[in-house]
Amino acid sequence: MKNKFTQAIVRQPCPAMVNGISSSGLGKPDFNKALEQHRRYVEALEGCGLRVTVLDGDDAYPDSTFIEDVALCTAKFAVVTNPGAPARNGERNGIRPVLQGLFQELGEIRSPGTLDAGDVMMAGDHFYIGLSERTDRQGADQLIALLGKYGMTGSGVPLRTMLHLKTGLSYLEQNNLLIAGEFVDRPEFQGFNRIVVEPQDSYSANSLWINGKVLVPKGYHRTKQKIEQAGYPTVELDVSEFRKLDGGLSCLSLRF
Repeated sequence: MKNKFTQAIVRQPCPAMVNGISSSGLGKPDFNKALEQHRRYVEALEGCGLRVTVLDGDDAYPDSTFIEDVALCTAKFAVVTNPGAPARNGERNGIRPVLQGLFQELGEIRSPGTLDAGDVMMAGDHFYIGLSERTDRQGADQLIALLGKYGMTGSGVPLRTMLHLKTGLSYLEQNNLLIAGEFVDRPEFQGFNRIVVEPQDSYSANSLWINGKVLVPKGYHRTKQKIEQAGYPTVELDVSEFRKLDGGLSCLSLRF
């Protein structure tokens, strides 16, 4: 199989992560445990055939290990986003020079528009963009305009309860979509082969397809079994410390 992705960028957790943004009610993360979980995450990415660039942690930004929110990487270009949480907005300055060294074409979401790339799900050449507390219509429209320059398309999806679009959706390629919560009955997703996640397992809707394998958070055997029944080998990873900060598997890397 020809790899869809060849590289990934991650940022190590920093000690200040214990003060990161959270609505989970699960308590503060254990930094040393998070470091070990992150190390195993990087190993899993490498096991899927990716060359991983590991950036140092940045104590100025407690949530900066969730690198997916500050950039979007496609096969043709990358975008520096404009994160909707004010405490995270400065993270974009740290990712810009990294992307400039890897991409010839680099776009940017500009104020007053906001966009977290955790709200962006790629399905082929179309990108679904969650309109959330972190991503507004102006930010989404800017991204859609950028995509159009490269022959790709995008559409907005208003969110009611989810933090990010990919909190409840994961595209597994081959028209297969892992789906949970408010998205299950949404008309824009009815054309997919939907793998519905049980309500009590909703956290596992943020699983991650990489080159034929699917990374799944540890402890969700029903979701893991459904993914395997759909024909995918799975890799189970413990991300408990990142869940405490409302983060999941896709949040921890940029893949391209």
